[in-house]
Formats: sequence, C-alpha cells, structure tokens
Amino acid sequence: MRGQGVAVATAAHLLDRAGFACLREPGLRRPVPVIMLSDPALALLRDVFGDASLFADRPRINQRVVKWGSAEAVAMPHGAVVVSEDDLAAALDPAGLCDPGRVHTAFTIEAMAPFSCGEMLRFGERISATARVTLKADAPVRTCWIEAVDAGWLFLIPDGFGQAWLLAVGGDPQALTQDAPLIGPLIDALELSGGRFDTSPRMLAQLAGNDWLSCGTSAIAFDPICGDGTAQAAREGILAAAVIGALARGEDPTMLATHYHSLLLASLRRHLQLSLPFYANGGAGPWWHDQYAAARAGYDQTTALLARLPEPRFALHGFDLVRREQAA
Repeated sequence: MRGQGVAVATAAHLLDRAGFACLREPGLRRPVPVIMLSDPALALLRDVFGDASLFADRPRINQRVVKWGSAEAVAMPHGAVVVSEDDLAAALDPAGLCDPGRVHTAFTIEAMAPFSCGEMLRFGERISATARVTLKADAPVRTCWIEAVDAGWLFLIPDGFGQAWLLAVGGDPQALTQDAPLIGPLIDALELSGGRFDTSPRMLAQLAGNDWLSCGTSAIAFDPICGDGTAQAAREGILAAAVIGALARGEDPTMLATHYHSLLLASLRRHLQLSLPFYANGGAGPWWHDQYAAARAGYDQTTALLARLPEPRFALHGFDLVRREQAA
C-alpha cells in the first residue's frame, strides 16, 4: 500500500480485519489544515472503524450560512465536526497493522505517485489558497460560512476556539475577502498559511488493473464545493478492500478492475453534475463562466467515458463485493 490518507487507512483497516497482510510505504503528504466532517461522513467512518465515539470531543458546526450569486444570505442547519488532517491521520492511520515479514506482494494499492497509469484527466483549473483567521469576538463559533464573490468563492470554518481557517478558491484570500460582504466583516486578522494549490476535479485515466488499483485524492479529487471529499475517500477504501476480498475468492481480475474504475468514474460524473448549478449561479463574471464551462466539459467527458463501460457486475453487500445476482 503506497501513500496515506483516509482511503488507504480505510482499506488497510478492513483488509487487516479480513486477515490480509500488507506492507505500507507511507510517503510524504502535505496535510490540509482543517477538515469539516459532515455527520454522514462521520457516521461512515465510525461504522468502518467500529468506534461510535470517534471525534465526539471535537468542535461541532451546527449551522451554515450561504451567500451565493445575487441571492441574500441564507442560514440553514448543518451537522459536522472540525478536525485537522493530522488528527484524522492519527485516529485512522493503519501503519501499525502492517507486518512486512509476512508479505509477498500480490496486489498494490496506490495513493501516491508514481501511479501505474500516468495520464491525469483534469476538468478546469481552480487555484486556491488557505489562511489562518482570527474571528471577531462576536462571530458565532458553531457556524460556517460560504460566499461567492466576483472572482471566486470563500469557505470559512471556525475551529471552536475563536480561530478559523479560510479556503479561498479562485484567488488570494486577502483580495477575495475584501469583496465579501458576508465573510469579510467576520475577520479580525488574516495570515496566509501556505502556497497556492489546485482544487479542480480530476482523475487518473485508468484507476485499476489486474494487480493494482489507485485511490485517494492524488488519484481522484473532488472540488470542495460539494463537501464530500472525506466520505468519498472512505468509500474508495471500502471498495478497494472489497475488490481484494473478491479477488481472494477467485473472481475475475479484469472484471473487478473494470467495476472499480467504472464506479469511481460514475462518482466523479455525479460530482460534476452536482457542481454545475453552483458554478452556473455563483456569479456573472469571466471566472464563473470559465469554471462552469470546465465543469460542463468534464461532465460531458465522463458521461461519454462511462457509456463505453459495461453495467456493474458486482454490488457491495456490507463491506464485501458480490455478484449482483447474489446480492439481490
């Protein structure tokens, strides 16, 4: 298993529980400063790792306020906890489960470069940056804020202790907050935390072969606009472990590789479909036009690619992958 992150941690945990031995090559990873785990994503991780109290002590978000396009700001209920990626890794990291002395490599799970497939399909380019923020004293600590501005959009996540992390998609955080009537007034001080990075959706042109599969955000990445990245990574890990379990039972490797690739391709297609209305309605300027066009082109491309693949032959039954006729 090469790489680290939620997808690898999930797969490693399930494989260890099923009696498989694994060898880890963790590599290097620049952690995301903060992750907002939605209640459905948290429930999925608690189910996988068998820990009903996982992150129960972390700060909670119970409301989100959204100002999008020309509409007025809207407040709505939201359930999530705030964790750092370091904390997430510490809770889920499976490195201690591996026993290199028992391993004869028969299958590789790749979550970092170099990948078996070197071609990456990219759907746009959305340059982003993060900033550490001190909130005004009267800013609610259990609310997150999302706001579209002329040249991009902002996502402000409090940490529960008067500080917050700001994700700026499309430009410099300082510049975008100056154009943000919702989020700007909440900020007392802002300090850039790192370099610029790409948050556009993308995936490897091929995600699986007969003796390997790729997973994690280096292999397939979602735009943060839909907030499903951690749950998606956990689902990838579940599917990866299930593929290896099905291989061990004697299922056809080529069919399993096709199934794995097609399901992740379908998940990216659905993600692009869900993101289209956000980019259609976020703003009228050239940045929004370009992002909508990229998302639309990506949706059309993934639709065409998916049409060439056969219907799924397997289905998840719990954490196992079985033939559809057996799952019915």
